[in-house]
Order: sequence, then C-alpha cells, then structure tokens
Amino acid sequence: MSADADLVAAFEAGRVAAGRDGFHHADHVRVVWTYLGRLPLLAAAETFVANLKRFAAAQGKPERYHETISLAYLLLIHDRIVTRGRGATWDDFAEANADLLAWQPSILDRYYSRDLLDSDLARRTFVWPDWGSDSSRIATCSAGLSAPRSRP
Repeated sequence: MSADADLVAAFEAGRVAAGRDGFHHADHVRVVWTYLGRLPLLAAAETFVANLKRFAAAQGKPERYHETISLAYLLLIHDRIVTRGRGATWDDFAEANADLLAWQPSILDRYYSRDLLDSDLARRTFVWPDWGSDSSRIATCSAGLSAPRSRP
C-alpha cells in the first residue's frame, strides 16, 4: 500500500498511521489531496467531513471538529489542484503549495477574521469569508480562492 493509502486507511479507521506521532495539519491536507484525486469535489467533501468527525471522536476530541476550517481548506486545496495542477506526487503538490501546509500563520487569515473563525456558528457550519463583504470580493473569492488578498 502507498503512503497516501496508508494515511487515508488509518484516518478512516480513526487511528494515527503507523510511524507517525500524531495526525497533524499537513496530514489533513494530504488526506484531502488524496480524496480529491479519487472523488469529485462534493463527494470528497462529504467523505472528508464524515471521516474527520469520526476520527476526532475516536481520538476523544469530537469538539475539535470545525466545519468552516475543514471545508475552507478543502476548497482551497481543490482550487490549487484545478488552477495549478495536482502534481505527480504528494511531495510535488506539497512543495508547490507550502502555504496550505502551514497551520500558524494560516492561509485562512487572508480570508477570515479571528472573531468569525472562533465563533460557534463557524464551528458548526460553513460560513463565507468576512474580509471584505462587498459582492466583488465574494465573487473574486469564489472564482479563485487562493489568490492573495490583503486585509481591508
């Protein structure tokens, strides 16, 4: 089994993959990248969300699941794949998209205020970015999520 398949199988079983010291942000990104290589966007989102909730519960941390963060990253990863290419391997994608792998500072800081991401609403359900609420920014965000933005 490949490293990607091993990571996904462990994730789906609710355990940390052998030889790893935990399930870190880059592992989340790699699982999403793998799902997006296998499934259409909406099926990948549904599969990832269901398995991430199950994984968090299996680790005794169901409160750690955050809908907006999970789906925003999934959409950013998808955007990078369709606009820049998937890469032949995970290492290729990771090298070309290092900003997606950093947890702090997070790429989501370009799009979301800390208040919104810390809200119960954003934890429970996906919410659109709040940096710049005019329709042109939302349309730009929807058309190319990974384009750099400056805060208002």
